[in-house]
Amino acid sequence: MSSRERPVRSESLATQVGGVELANPIMTASGTSGHGTELAEYGVLGDLGAVVVKSLSVDPWPGNPAPRVHEVGAGMLNSVGLQGPGLAAWLEHDLPALHASAARVVVSIWGRTVSDYARAAELVAAASTTGVGACIAALEVNVSCPNVEDRSRMFAHSADATCRVMAATACELPRWAKLSPNVPDVVEIASGALEGGADGLTLVNTLLGLALDTETGRPVLGAGGGGLSGTAVHPVAVRAVWECRGAYPGVPIVGVGGVLTGRDAVELLLAGADAVQVGTATFRDPRAPWKVLRQLAHWCDTHGATVSDIRTQARLRAEAGLGGPPTPTPTPTPDGPAAQDVPVPSLNEGGRHG
Repeated sequence: MSSRERPVRSESLATQVGGVELANPIMTASGTSGHGTELAEYGVLGDLGAVVVKSLSVDPWPGNPAPRVHEVGAGMLNSVGLQGPGLAAWLEHDLPALHASAARVVVSIWGRTVSDYARAAELVAAASTTGVGACIAALEVNVSCPNVEDRSRMFAHSADATCRVMAATACELPRWAKLSPNVPDVVEIASGALEGGADGLTLVNTLLGLALDTETGRPVLGAGGGGLSGTAVHPVAVRAVWECRGAYPGVPIVGVGGVLTGRDAVELLLAGADAVQVGTATFRDPRAPWKVLRQLAHWCDTHGATVSDIRTQARLRAEAGLGGPPTPTPTPTPDGPAAQDVPVPSLNEGGRHG
């Protein structure tokens, strides 16, 4: 199959994220496929469920100093720093081409203050009512940003701050809160997002990481630390989706993190995602989103399954109380079960209730 051969369209792949209906669940991930049609030469954008553009702020932003990207084992560290042209320039120069490509577009927005987010949402919502903006299906609100009104703490590290951002971005477009895994309890932050009016959750953003030059002892990346993405974070994403689906059986969820193959996408769907984003894999192979889509279609065909069936089963599991954190069990000893007065290690260390 050539890189631009259109995948077989199948009703078995159809899904929806809340009120956003998609022909299939495969999207690009914000920050990995550019601001517009950069991937168009590698595949038909309209064949994907949606294209999620790089996070945009109201004003242009220069980003972080180079180097910005560093490969680390099974993943990648990045410290691009949300470089972007600003929404006005994007609306003028990139949105028309996306509209012409027949892609469904999800616009990712960010800000340094709550009012920044509000202004960004207002601009995108207004653009969605125009002819070229008809392709805009939803807003993804990237709350993994420093809040300059709170000593630069990340919005996504506080349920209250996340709530305030989501409330401020209220508009006619569906809004998905993109949450960080760098918290003790992602379900708690999700509750703040939903309280603020989020229509769905995108799980998860990158993990905090650092790489050092072994000759100088200094950080490899120009800004110091960075965000870890790629296959190394896939189990983290699966767990976040699983726990949030267990806590909120009916809430729309988009899974993202380390999706390299169709099986990775299936795993996130089984965990409770309604759709899946392909991100870092695109740096290695720009055709990755379409490859994952074809592999997902093959998996569904060989297993006699539909994406809708998988979604339904995940919700039923959650409603039955079978989705969520595993229950700690006593650790066996050579002489039998652990004594009642011996502390039992938590199976949830690093996550909810850990």
